Amino acid sequence: MIRSELVNKLCHDFPDLSQREIEAVVTGIFNEITAQLAKGGRVELRGFGAFSTRQRDARTGRNPRTGEQVAVDAKKVPYFKPGKEMRERLNLTEVTAE
Repeated sequence: MIRSELVNKLCHDFPDLSQREIEAVVTGIFNEITAQLAKGGRVELRGFGAFSTRQRDARTGRNPRTGEQVAVDAKKVPYFKPGKEMRERLNLTEVTAE
């Protein structure tokens, strides 16, 4: 699902809100998560999961086209850990009647 599909789904689920209002809410949520991660913080949404950052050390990479070694700087990358409820929903198995 892409962002526009999410907005369309929410418009269908909440017909009393305009598309512009829903887009503002979705944008606000994404902006707040991004801002918190940029500050080195963590965002936890109970039942869904937690967003945080992980530090990647500097390393030597390789250009796949030329094979030349390239220095890759240290950086922070986003990390998502799914919550217990999400993991359980993803791994539901339906009981079949025999």
